[in-house]
Amino acid sequence: MARKRHDYPIVEGVEITTLAAEGKAMGRIDDKVVFVPMTVPGDVVDVQIRRKRRRFMEGSVVRYVRRSEMRVEPFCPHFGVCGGCKWQNLPYDEQLRFKTEQVHDQLARIGKIELPEVRPCLGSERQQFYRNKLEFTFSDKRWLTYEEIASGADIEREPALGFHIPDSFDKVLDIDRCYLQPDPSNDIRTATRRFCIDNGYTFHDVRRHEGLMRNMIIRTASTGEVMVIVVFAEDDRGRIVALLDHLSETFPQITSLYYVVNTKLNDSIADLQHTLYRGEAFITERMEGLRFRIGPKSFYQTNSAQAYELYKVARDFAALTGTETLYDLYTGTGTIANFCAAAARTVIGVEYVPEAIEDARLNSQENGIHNTRFYAGDMKDVLDDDFIARNGHPDVMILDPPRAGVDPRVIEVILRAAPQRIVYVSCNPATQARDLALMDAQYRVTAVQPVDMFPHTHHVENVVRLERR
Repeated sequence: MARKRHDYPIVEGVEITTLAAEGKAMGRIDDKVVFVPMTVPGDVVDVQIRRKRRRFMEGSVVRYVRRSEMRVEPFCPHFGVCGGCKWQNLPYDEQLRFKTEQVHDQLARIGKIELPEVRPCLGSERQQFYRNKLEFTFSDKRWLTYEEIASGADIEREPALGFHIPDSFDKVLDIDRCYLQPDPSNDIRTATRRFCIDNGYTFHDVRRHEGLMRNMIIRTASTGEVMVIVVFAEDDRGRIVALLDHLSETFPQITSLYYVVNTKLNDSIADLQHTLYRGEAFITERMEGLRFRIGPKSFYQTNSAQAYELYKVARDFAALTGTETLYDLYTGTGTIANFCAAAARTVIGVEYVPEAIEDARLNSQENGIHNTRFYAGDMKDVLDDDFIARNGHPDVMILDPPRAGVDPRVIEVILRAAPQRIVYVSCNPATQARDLALMDAQYRVTAVQPVDMFPHTHHVENVVRLERR
């Protein structure tokens, strides 16, 4: 039987001394570390312990004894509830400093390799309204905050359109205003919710798998173009048409309007048909004179302005002179490949998702780039010695794998190919460190540049340059 909240012990006067992994902060109780979310170094708090393990504990604040001088006021009214932007209470300079330390710690502690000085984390010019994509969830009952529950008032549980509560697949916080995505994102979301409530649309109950409205995805581009994808749980054509017509009339700036019917038990829609209801089939991003087409299934870095800074670092580390054969592994929609194509003789891109490779080819065609070739398939199946023999020896390789890192069999092929330089772009410095250790006998790390793609979160991208020994 689960323990009731008041049964957990409270420890008074815990000083928070440092930040920790995954956006947490920590202090000590006797000889044990205690992780306390939503705190900053210098806070002194009374902590309710919620989880005990042999080497650490986890808890939450029940009272602030003293607030840190470092602390700043969060700008979002949903801070601390929705689970996003956990570092709003921390000055941005401190966020960047810790991300730099985090990268160094993980590369050194996990990789156990010789490192140059880690460059200071490259900050994002925008720290609000920087995302170009958000996904929202409909729910038949909005999540009540702890304050609402504690009040004891009889509060009506209206439907919600917002974000999942952390670690709760069936609990959705209704979002009033989100500071992550620029206009007209907030207006589109709130207008959709209001129209559905006013017209008797049912919101999804994920446990019972009932209710018409499931999800909404909004993509915005630096060009001002907007894509909206509405996900319905059934093919109720009359209601689908009525809502989409309402959005089209209310928001003429929507460039591309799609809908998806998802009758599955999970919210994944990558394998489902996306039907274009009105407008263009894609929206467009621009970067250094290049145009990138973004379709409903396309991957694109979610901070457009900072993606440009990230790609400039990768291109700089590649040190291309125009004579090289460049391999871009995990190329996605070919953004890095096309971005670097003018500085290389030939670019070979490999990606698992066939739709992404089609986007990559279209992006090359759209920009008049003729020195790229793209291949679709699982990296460990596509990249082998025969593939390299057919496509040419790589002088430089750029790796941008998913969070899990590079498969060891792929690393073996890379080491046999022995490019002069490798540029490793990672969203997970821990798995990056593991992979760097596997390459350390043949490659030394000569530059490390963290890049902040997600202000007010603990996430950090990291770019490493490796030179053949």
